[in-house]
Amino acid sequence: MLSLHVIAYPQLNDADLQRIQDCRRLHNRLYHVIAPHFTLVFAVNDISREDFVAEAKRQLQGAAIVDFIIRRAMVVPDAVSGWYDAMLVPDEGFSAIQKLHDRLYSGLLAPHLRLDIPYIPHMSIADKADAREVKQLTDEWNGTEWEIKGHITHLDIIEYKNPVLRTVEQIKLV
Repeated sequence: MLSLHVIAYPQLNDADLQRIQDCRRLHNRLYHVIAPHFTLVFAVNDISREDFVAEAKRQLQGAAIVDFIIRRAMVVPDAVSGWYDAMLVPDEGFSAIQKLHDRLYSGLLAPHLRLDIPYIPHMSIADKADAREVKQLTDEWNGTEWEIKGHITHLDIIEYKNPVLRTVEQIKLV
């Protein structure tokens, strides 16, 4: 089934991107499908592409570029798959990303907002059925001091039909 999403591919320095990708290559099932990203709108499949794009553009008018800093990995159960995710969650920029998410889920997309699970802005680095494996991985990340600085300068509207993903529109932030 074809679904539409809104995601942000962050701008990262080469060393941070490499570290994330090295981890994802070993531990994330979507490594070969999609690059590191923040998801702002999750799968929507009952709105036309044209209406979805128009709504996203309308809601994002005047939205600002987001700077963020991540200093921690955390384990979060995935409400859909039943697996566990290792997530990189921003300390700084968390609120700005969450506000973009909230803007997008107003108006036409409001009925698609899941209120049974919290929205946590994140980049997933691992997903596994065993929570202990994911916890061990986050402990390795959190066992040293590190930080990942990045910027979100645009959002991508993507179509996903397993296993193919393609960007249908980019929306620049100001």
